[in-house]
Amino acid sequence: MKNSIKILSLLLITLFAFSACSKDDDPADNDLFTGRYEGSVGFSSTDDEEEDVATTSGSVTVVKVGNNYTFNFSEGIPTLGDIEMKKGDNNTIIIGDGALGSITITESTLRIAYTKDGRAWSADCDR
Repeated sequence: MKNSIKILSLLLITLFAFSACSKDDDPADNDLFTGRYEGSVGFSSTDDEEEDVATTSGSVTVVKVGNNYTFNFSEGIPTLGDIEMKKGDNNTIIIGDGALGSITITESTLRIAYTKDGRAWSADCDR
């Protein structure tokens, strides 16, 4: 009887461990991807009113509201906001609406190469 209880307990623990450790986390599903990522950031603009920021060390704070993400950059770089990520889009490729780019976000990395209306943001960050 003791042996059966041990086997059953081990089976339940194993089942729980496999279900809790999902590698399929998705930005659209949860807030796991919000927070601060640090690494290299940059910005350029064709508008003379905006100052370019050469690629430098900095950070990006990711904020999520619904399915929309806002990326708040350090170093005086303008915020990149209202980016919609749908379920299954850990890697979002954005083409259209005057925008062209790619945003890849995981629990530990953030990669941004995004251009819209003569403005370009870049980030290669980890946490």
